[in-house]
Amino acid sequence: MKLSVLIDALPVLHYRHKRDGRGISLPDPDIRSIHYRSQDVRPGGLFIAVSGFKADGHDFIDDALSRGAAAIMVQKSVTRNAAVVEVADTRAAMGLIAARFYGDPSRRMTVIGITGTNGKTTTSLIIESILKQAGFSVGVIGTIDYHYGGKHFNNPVTTPESLDLQRILGRMRDAGVTHVIMEASSHAIDLHRIDGCWMDAAVFTNLSQDHLDYHGDMAAYWGCKKRLFTRHLTDGPKGDRAVAVVNRNSPEGRELASIISGGVITVGFLEDNTVWAAKAQCRLDGLYGQLTMPGGSFPFHSPLVGRHNIENILCATGAALAVGVPLSSIQAGISLLRRVPGRLESVPNAFGRFIFVDYAHTPDALENVLTAVKVLAAGKIICVFGCGGDRDRKKRPLMGEIAGRLADLAVVTSDNPRSEDPMAIIHQMLPGIMQAADREYGSDDLANGLDGKGFLIEPDRRKAIRMALMASRPGDVLLIAGKGHEPYQIVGEKTLVFDDRVEVMEALKHL
Repeated sequence: MKLSVLIDALPVLHYRHKRDGRGISLPDPDIRSIHYRSQDVRPGGLFIAVSGFKADGHDFIDDALSRGAAAIMVQKSVTRNAAVVEVADTRAAMGLIAARFYGDPSRRMTVIGITGTNGKTTTSLIIESILKQAGFSVGVIGTIDYHYGGKHFNNPVTTPESLDLQRILGRMRDAGVTHVIMEASSHAIDLHRIDGCWMDAAVFTNLSQDHLDYHGDMAAYWGCKKRLFTRHLTDGPKGDRAVAVVNRNSPEGRELASIISGGVITVGFLEDNTVWAAKAQCRLDGLYGQLTMPGGSFPFHSPLVGRHNIENILCATGAALAVGVPLSSIQAGISLLRRVPGRLESVPNAFGRFIFVDYAHTPDALENVLTAVKVLAAGKIICVFGCGGDRDRKKRPLMGEIAGRLADLAVVTSDNPRSEDPMAIIHQMLPGIMQAADREYGSDDLANGLDGKGFLIEPDRRKAIRMALMASRPGDVLLIAGKGHEPYQIVGEKTLVFDDRVEVMEALKHL
């Protein structure tokens, strides 16, 4: 594709042609590939210099040219004898260019975006189950992976970089995918990763504290989430018919629903919503209730656990209605999703324990899952959890307080400490824990089980899981929170093989 064709819809500041030895401009180059990492550049490629958090792509322009880049795109003035396109923001330009290069794939598929602090992954998989029951070919891009056509691929971030996202969408389109469900993180919205991805519907699940290390405060975080609905959803070729699906079970949801100018489907527990749940019950064998919406109502049953998953079911139902799925497929799809990896995922055992692994790594998510497992607890609740390093520090005492209040034993350990000292992270969690549980247990104290509410400190996550299991008794609930589906632990600069589900299975062998 000619460079001029790729950029003709962009607000280009300057376009300088490469010149030959006589100073004459060379023809418009053909672009065979697009890259934002110089080491990936192939001959005939366009290198887009993106200013990142740790490195600036402008420092690697010469490397890209040495590898055969036919053109470079920059947001800083540079002088090179090459085809140079200067724009105000290379990140903002990259999504639109990538969409054009890969044939604007989202325009040819039905795309549902999901944003919110918690519930994005579970909601996406409920929607996938519903759409499959309706007979569609479905692709999913999210925190766990991206998958379509029976194939699963690693996904290092919730929402891929715009260039990678458009390439994935292009492959899905070529494979016959008709419907795509995509988690849209706040980082992705703010960093233009979803620019050029045109959505038919967008879902808001909820808002609670997270990512303040990036956004700074809750106002900025909430403002970023809202932009998906107030700006992005209304842009592009689908803007006049795109539908917002909003969970109104929170002040933020009610605010969002009131300011959306286009089509909106509201969901919640009250009758004033488009879709609402009546007679909702959270039981040992799952969730029950009655869903009511325009066109009818039906009883639902889901094997998932916890009141928060009723909200996820409501969001998924709203999204399905937004893209025209019949009620019969919605009902069937809800009942057929048996589990979500790392989301209150049960670990079977022969010792009478109720063991769950969950991704909860925010205060709201941790409170939701601890509240959910209380319905299972004939005995005590033991919670193993930590907080991630190099991330929002303000939530550490909040999560500590929640675990101290809702668990009989809070086992405080490492999550992904990254570059931080694990004990320094733990010490920032302790003030919250000690508000509700002021007794500190040692490993020897637990030999005979728990004797009152308290907490235990063990920075080694493997040891913490084993100590928590040894402290448990038949009928107790053991919740291992924070990492969920992740098969690794990041310690310093190393990414270690570590899966909570595998670790607890190993610990069970020694019970």
